[in-house]
Amino acid sequence: MATYKELLAQRALLEKQIEEARQAELADAIARARQLIVEHGLTASDLGFKMGGALTETIVKMRTPVAIKYRGPNGESWSGRGKAPNWLTSLEAQGRDRNEFLV
Repeated sequence: MATYKELLAQRALLEKQIEEARQAELADAIARARQLIVEHGLTASDLGFKMGGALTETIVKMRTPVAIKYRGPNGESWSGRGKAPNWLTSLEAQGRDRNEFLV
């Protein structure tokens, strides 16, 4: 029976061979697809791809920045969302009130 280290070495070798075979098959598939596209004069829309859709969806999903709600004495800022920043928690620990820093 093989030892643990021998089995790990075999697995590493197999994983390398798997990745090499995958890369070779991908390259072959891409080459065949390109050949068919050129051969038949296909376009992206012929294949069902939307050219402007991905960009439009990205623009819609972009996050807009949140307005600053708190500003610290050294110009630090915080929107009031998520965990309070260190500058604010340290000032609160010194007895200062969070409302002092409202913008």
